[in-house]
Amino acid sequence: QVQLVESGGGLVQAGGSLRLSCLASGIAFRMMSMGWYRQAPGKQRELVAVVSSGRITIYADSVKGRFAISRDDTKNTVYLQMNSLKPEDTAVYYCNALYVATMTSSPRFPWGQGTQVTVSS
Repeated sequence: QVQLVESGGGLVQAGGSLRLSCLASGIAFRMMSMGWYRQAPGKQRELVAVVSSGRITIYADSVKGRFAISRDDTKNTVYLQMNSLKPEDTAVYYCNALYVATMTSSPRFPWGQGTQVTVSS
């Protein structure tokens, strides 16, 4: 049974930082590309960061230079370090495995509960 459990969200002031974690179980984690998505109120879910099984990383332009995705295959966990946060980063953040390590890939598994990030101005 696949489980994706996100954590680490919270309320932070603009310019602050947060580190999100996603623990994956029931999947061949080390063989998969992983991604972080976010969904703001009234908007579609968007992919913001990708890390391949070989640790190649790709970012959406909106977060490039501020966010960093990483993975620990010994813990089946993918991380998202978010710095210089802006109010427009406010969203529910989700992780998922990807079919390919590109910004246009579809997610592979059902979604977890996500973790709320709120950035105040």
